[in-house]
Amino acid sequence: MSPRPKNRREKIAVDCRHFLGDRPCSFHKSEQMKCSDCGRYQPIRRRVLIIKLGAMGDVLRTTSLLPTLASHLKSPHITWITRNESLDLLDRNPLLDTLLQTNAEGLGRLQVEAFDWVINPETTKESAALATLAHGKKKKGFGLSPAGSVFSYNKGAREIFRMGLWDDLKKRNRKTYEELICQLSDLPYQRVAPILSLKEEEIRRGLAFLSGKGFKQKRPVVGINTGGGTRWPLKRWTTEGFVDLGKRLSRRLETQVLLFGGPAEVEINRYISNRLGRYVIDTGCFNPPRQFASLLNQCDVVVTGDSLALHIGLALRKRMVVLLGPTSAAEIDLYGLGNKITAEMDCLCCYRQACDKSPTCMEGISVETVYQSVEEQISHITR
Repeated sequence: MSPRPKNRREKIAVDCRHFLGDRPCSFHKSEQMKCSDCGRYQPIRRRVLIIKLGAMGDVLRTTSLLPTLASHLKSPHITWITRNESLDLLDRNPLLDTLLQTNAEGLGRLQVEAFDWVINPETTKESAALATLAHGKKKKGFGLSPAGSVFSYNKGAREIFRMGLWDDLKKRNRKTYEELICQLSDLPYQRVAPILSLKEEEIRRGLAFLSGKGFKQKRPVVGINTGGGTRWPLKRWTTEGFVDLGKRLSRRLETQVLLFGGPAEVEINRYISNRLGRYVIDTGCFNPPRQFASLLNQCDVVVTGDSLALHIGLALRKRMVVLLGPTSAAEIDLYGLGNKITAEMDCLCCYRQACDKSPTCMEGISVETVYQSVEEQISHITR
């Protein structure tokens, strides 16, 4: 008689980076691999949670931390929790393993899963509460006390905590946001740009949209983004400044001008588009984040304030001309891709929502200065 086959239980590598649990992993689907005979087993040695819920631009620029984190902790499993509006910006990021939304499922998982590191760079009570709820051996950044007050977990976060409380410290700061985030996380600083991964299909879709509006790809393409959000209305440059700049770019440099903005800029962009007529293509004010990025990807140079377009442009390695006033110019790193323009005023970086000065810091930025800066950035372009 032949020996009876052993009834072996199939091995399941629940500690593998590729293990999903509720469905087959990608290698089983593509190659019919099973855990017992798969050569792509990657054991998870450290688990990290990042909590970043704020404005979409801040969420995207915080991705600059990921390469440093990955190298320092030797390829950890990284989970990121954020609001629904920012999920698309983190989608397909090669250094992220799990994306969680601040909904019932995400909050439920935070109360069960355990992490080696928890990083929360935000001082809002919502983010701080999540950091306190999360199970982590080491916590970096900010938590929430039982009395409902925000506190810093580590020495690296204390300077940032104080800067958020006292304007004079914020104004004196000369560290970039990326330096501060590494400091808060107790990581060595590495100068890395934000990460945004666009699919070829998305790039083609953006180009097809513009081609239907008479887009001339052979000419230098300058994107003008009027967006500034609603929290800091003084961040936006003047409407007439955008109009004048668009005219000069089209007539003097024969550029293709694309107009960008968000829901708060509908009326402003309609006015600018009417004034510029055939010299501009209005890309619309209701584009989802990835569609916005696919359209911005067609630009050679982007003119913007402190906004989502700034951080998307840097992630896509575009030449940048950035107009800054009430928010910190020192915290913005352009990675050698452009110029920051500010007015000559002592009250910059005030973070005020109303101003009694005339002209304001943004009104003090001249059209000619912006035009010359764009002209300089165009000279660096090789098409």
